[in-house]
Amino acid sequence: MTPQAQLAMLAWIPLLLYLFIRLPVQKAVVIGFIGAWLFLPQKAAFSFIGFPDYNRVSAASYGILLATCIFDVGRFHSFKFGWLDLPMLIWCVSPLASSLSNGLGLYDGLSATLSETVQWGFPYFLGRIYLNDFKGLRLLAMGIFLGGMVYVPLCLFEVRMSPQLHNMVYGYFPHSFLQTIRYGGFRPQVFMQHGLAVGVWMMAATLVGIWLWQAGVIKQVWGIPMKWLVPLLLITFILCKSTGAWLLCGFGLVIIFAARWLNTALPLLFLIGGIFFYQYYVATGQLTPQQQDQMISVMTQITNEQRASSLEFRMDNEEILGDKARQQIIFGWGGWGRNRVTEYNWRGEPVDVAVTDSFWIITFGTKGLVGLFSINAAMLLPVVILCRRYPAQYWFNPKVAPAIAVAVTVTLYMNDNLINSMFNPVFPLISGGIAGLVLQGSDMKVQRRSLPRGKVRRIQQRHPSSN
Repeated sequence: MTPQAQLAMLAWIPLLLYLFIRLPVQKAVVIGFIGAWLFLPQKAAFSFIGFPDYNRVSAASYGILLATCIFDVGRFHSFKFGWLDLPMLIWCVSPLASSLSNGLGLYDGLSATLSETVQWGFPYFLGRIYLNDFKGLRLLAMGIFLGGMVYVPLCLFEVRMSPQLHNMVYGYFPHSFLQTIRYGGFRPQVFMQHGLAVGVWMMAATLVGIWLWQAGVIKQVWGIPMKWLVPLLLITFILCKSTGAWLLCGFGLVIIFAARWLNTALPLLFLIGGIFFYQYYVATGQLTPQQQDQMISVMTQITNEQRASSLEFRMDNEEILGDKARQQIIFGWGGWGRNRVTEYNWRGEPVDVAVTDSFWIITFGTKGLVGLFSINAAMLLPVVILCRRYPAQYWFNPKVAPAIAVAVTVTLYMNDNLINSMFNPVFPLISGGIAGLVLQGSDMKVQRRSLPRGKVRRIQQRHPSSN
């Protein structure tokens, strides 16, 4: 690490402690997570024996947990384990089962479990205890939108000048520069791990901005009307040149349209069901070459031959990796690259036969079906319950809209994980907040049974939080 990268990492925890002193705790949590993810350096970490590395992923979690212990320790007592928390618990301990089933030992399993807990479990837990109401999720939605707006001038700079900000601020470039060249120009990377991650972030910020604007949650920011800010954000997102994120944004707009004009949540629910169906279908080896060719043909018509070839390459590699994963289909192969498929070159060195690009195939190979379906359930089941609790006709109620908006971004992020592996701790933070909301909310079924239908509808419109 360069000195400036070390300084930024070391300064983050004191900054979070200051935020907890100066701001309401929910706002401090939102700023702590989003700020860390947007601006802390890549591949910068401090290693400690017996503990996961202190890096940009864990910096926000460690800082907020420490601040909670110092300033808000009673918050921990508010947590009550619920059935919706079970998938995340299974996901966090699944590395232990994978290690033991592969003879890698108890220490290896515990170490991998601790690492997964810090990366996924801590953000989820902090969302559960801090952002488990409509106010917290509104702050989180606002944070995502404002985070996108803050990135607008940075992205535009890199679109014009090439991705240089990380190098200018921290003194090194964290990724392959060739992968930033796209469509005859540059794809911004700013301070994230890849331009694809920037594309997904700007997609999420754009959709949240559109939703908050259309629902009347906010009318202006920094004295500028939303009717100017949202188009600016949308144009910047398009200039990020991320084809996958463009498609996800299109799905998000379909969800908005269906909820706004048709009062239906079916597009969102179909998208969630499609994630589980695709993963189960491919993981069990039921995808035929003819079906794969049909998917490639559709992609060619939607985008272009280059992007379709990229998808075909990934699917060919996933077929090879899936065959290896099915040999340990329940708990996977564990860590240390045992899920990879290799062969030896003329020097006797192992060389990868297939490239592991997508999060889902990596998870299937390392943690098996148990890990694969537990992480999808942990992220998406709260969204399903939220949709059941608050039907589509309430999605543009100013109180409900921010929660639905961030729920849609989680769904789209999990769809992106079918082809990429770009971890972002803000999304498990959202999932934890939604799980907390639906677990502690009162059930409108009681009121429906005791009141006339028309009166229940009026109550729901006036007080959507009572749902």
